[in-house]
Amino acid sequence: MPLRWQEVAVPLFIISVLLVLKHVPLTHELPLARAAGVVAFGYAAFLALRLVQDEEAVNIDGWSELRPSMVEYFACYGAAALSVVLMSAVIFIGGTRHVEPAQMIATFSASILLAAGAWGIGIGGLFTKVRWNNSVLEHRTAFGRETKLAWSDVRSVRPNWRGITIATHDRRRVTFSQFHSGAAQLAIHATNRARRNAETSTKAFAGL
Repeated sequence: MPLRWQEVAVPLFIISVLLVLKHVPLTHELPLARAAGVVAFGYAAFLALRLVQDEEAVNIDGWSELRPSMVEYFACYGAAALSVVLMSAVIFIGGTRHVEPAQMIATFSASILLAAGAWGIGIGGLFTKVRWNNSVLEHRTAFGRETKLAWSDVRSVRPNWRGITIATHDRRRVTFSQFHSGAAQLAIHATNRARRNAETSTKAFAGL
């Protein structure tokens, strides 16, 4: 699946903001240049893993199934590991020597944000299950909630900040990550089904 503009704009925006804040008197003492370097390194790793993302789903007993990609594993466990490192720095370094309060607050905030990001990626990507066959699409969340959509009911397929959403005429929806292995295949299949359903509805209406 091609890169979306958000995947390019977001890291560039974050790096730009960090570099600008480096020259602001209130935050110039924070290690923002180092943080920008970490973001740049992480984005380079993201691009490398994105290029090798498998676009084909896994076929099991007549079902096509999405699987988490290396991008999601890297983002989830990398963010969790970095969060632990930063929190450890807050706990141990802060207790043994004097550190500027602004640096402690910034490090603590970054650790919390990374932990929240890792949790979100895990819940929304690693621990969900999406599979489909010729008649139905099934989606199961990390908490066990299951949604089934018949392909004959699919109305639209749209990208959003959470991934790609498949919607039906009765407003039922399934959203899956564009970083899943096989996401491109599912998006193409769902788009073709939505277009076919629209054409069938148009012909049926014209025949009335």
